[in-house]
Amino acid sequence: QVQLVESGGGLVQAGGSLRLSCAASGRTVSSYTMGWFRQAPGNDREFVAAMDWSGRSTFYQDSVKGRFTISRDNAKNTVYLQMNSLKPEDTAVYYCAAAPPGATFNVARGYNYWGQGTQVTVSS
Repeated sequence: QVQLVESGGGLVQAGGSLRLSCAASGRTVSSYTMGWFRQAPGNDREFVAAMDWSGRSTFYQDSVKGRFTISRDNAKNTVYLQMNSLKPEDTAVYYCAAAPPGATFNVARGYNYWGQGTQVTVSS
C-alpha cells in the first residue's frame, strides 16, 4: 500500500506562485508514474501534470504548460508541483496520485493511489 499526503496549498493572488508537495509512505514510488489532478466545484477531476518513474518524461495539460512544473525526488519519495503565474481558474482541490508503469498518464482511473487533496485558491 502507498499513502500519499499533499501539502502546500493555500490562498494566493493572481500572478502568484505556490509549490505543492506530495509525500509518499508505505512503499517506494520510484517505479510509479506520479501525477497531479485537480477538481473544482461542479467539475470533473481533471489531469494537470505527470512524470514517469525516471523523471525523463513529463506531461502537462495545455492550460498549465509553461506555468506549472512537476518534479520528483525519488530519494525522498516526494513529488512536487511548482505553480507560477496562477490564475483564478486554477482554483481547485489538487490531488497527487501514483500509477503503475504502463498506465495512461492523463486518465484518473489508471492511478492506484490517491492523496486526500489540498485546496488551492487564487483570488483575482
